[in-house]
Amino acid sequence: MSQAFVSRHHPVAVALHWLLGVALIAIFSLGLYMADLPFSPQRLQFYSWHKWAGVTVLTLSFVRLLWRLTHRPPALPVAIEMAMPAWQRTVHHATHFGLYVLFFAVPLFGWAYSSAEGFPIVWFGLVQLPDFVPVSEGLADVLKPMHKFSAYAMAALVLLHVAGALKHHFVDRDGLIRRMAFGRR
Repeated sequence: MSQAFVSRHHPVAVALHWLLGVALIAIFSLGLYMADLPFSPQRLQFYSWHKWAGVTVLTLSFVRLLWRLTHRPPALPVAIEMAMPAWQRTVHHATHFGLYVLFFAVPLFGWAYSSAEGFPIVWFGLVQLPDFVPVSEGLADVLKPMHKFSAYAMAALVLLHVAGALKHHFVDRDGLIRRMAFGRR
């Protein structure tokens, strides 16, 4: 397909997209790394950083959702949308919807799990957040896998999103990836 005219997202949307993307990769990587470390001061520090990043991701997600609700993104170019089979359009929309749900679910499950375990979250060591749920070993046992599996689901959707973008760039060569590029609009 030849490259169609592709209208770009607003620079604020682009910045939020990439900031959240980098933050998600960093927090997921840290979560994988720290999970199997033996108990130590370093592991506790990593858990604090993971929680700080989670609260930051949650905050960025609220900002991004607010931006999205108040600034309609550009529509997919008709030529690109018509070239996509119905299943690809469905996956495109479902992936974006799923990511938005998980932007909130993953950090909220983590916050709830931390609260249920009785470990407060002190954002950047400065602001103690209120407990999200009461201390409860049984609840913590339920929330821990919910946080873990929702994080893996988000990682899978991020990979699917990246794969779709790369497919549009290298296979379709339709210019769609430029929608989220920095630079002139």
